[in-house]
Amino acid sequence: MPKRIQEHKEIYYEQSSTSRYKLYLLVYWESFQEIGDAIFREKQIKAGSRQKKLDLINAMNPEWKDLADNIENIMDIF
Repeated sequence: MPKRIQEHKEIYYEQSSTSRYKLYLLVYWESFQEIGDAIFREKQIKAGSRQKKLDLINAMNPEWKDLADNIENIMDIF
């Protein structure tokens, strides 16, 4: 499991929004080669309605399974 995901699961940063709102499941993710593309996509998703976000998750992960264990080698896709 990548370090950043492990930090979220173990509540490494106690004041983080993940800790505050008890967000422990990774139900959606995308990967990008360029950080600028990732930032653009994150802003695009954040600007969408809650329903659009739910639709995005349901299209990729309709059972809302925790995907954290499935991305052990996330950087291997590049």
